[in-house]
Amino acid sequence: MSRSSATRIVVTAGALVLALLLSACGAIGAQSVPAAPPTPAGPFSAGGLQDPSTPEPQAQTAPPTRVQIPAIGVDTALEDLAIDGSGRLAAPVDFDLAGWYSGGVVPGQVGPAIIAGHVDSPTAPAVFADIGALSPGDDIVVTRADGTTLTFTVSGSTQSAKAEFPTDAVYSNVPAPELRLITCGGIFDSSTGHYLDNLIVFAELRV
Repeated sequence: MSRSSATRIVVTAGALVLALLLSACGAIGAQSVPAAPPTPAGPFSAGGLQDPSTPEPQAQTAPPTRVQIPAIGVDTALEDLAIDGSGRLAAPVDFDLAGWYSGGVVPGQVGPAIIAGHVDSPTAPAVFADIGALSPGDDIVVTRADGTTLTFTVSGSTQSAKAEFPTDAVYSNVPAPELRLITCGGIFDSSTGHYLDNLIVFAELRV
């Protein structure tokens, strides 16, 4: 993303490509998601993601309102992120807040739910600055609008060039509820104002 760019997820028809753009990140790579409601564009970029599959209809589930990551001191409310008419998903308006792609999987439903956040702002580290320090076994706690909480356990992470975003690993159908945290990473290219890589953390619902 660029230091003043917007975090956006680009979704295309058919494969639904999600280009998630976060501050100082540039494009995150290519994720895709199931649906594409409208949303305003944000002021930074964070990369993209792709999901080749469309999740099957599931029972109504309360949306997430907060995410906590004790190992790195993250405790943030969640903005709803959606895709606008140009096919882009705006990043969180606040650099200190993460955002959930509200047109995709709800945390707790079967499939990969997506939460994205800025890695930095024009002046300081942002909400997801330290997610690269997470290790397998670390907890991610998601609170939903109905007051219930879900605990996901980090299973791994990967960093890849945006041009080689691991679409299948991030967005393929999975048989259980999972979570993906996404931000930018790697080298910052001052000539473009973007980071060259995306950082993705994978987590599974603790049962």
